[in-house]
Amino acid sequence: MKYLLVLGVVLFAIWLWRHNRATDARNQEAQRPPPKTPPPAVSNMVVCAHCGVHLPQPDAVAGQRGQYCSQAHRQAHEG
Repeated sequence: MKYLLVLGVVLFAIWLWRHNRATDARNQEAQRPPPKTPPPAVSNMVVCAHCGVHLPQPDAVAGQRGQYCSQAHRQAHEG
């Protein structure tokens, strides 16, 4: 009788341990953050004709002799 009681307690402990693991796994999946948004679209890089720095084309200043990183560099290079 004593062994039957010990076996029952051990089986109950195993069931309780497995049940808690399954519940924890479900809770962790529910709390997982949403997937990250994709990075922004890639833009073409251009080189400043005055200093040689690389910058995205939308940020560049267009001049007669090329692309520049700032208005001051455009004026200095074109005169």
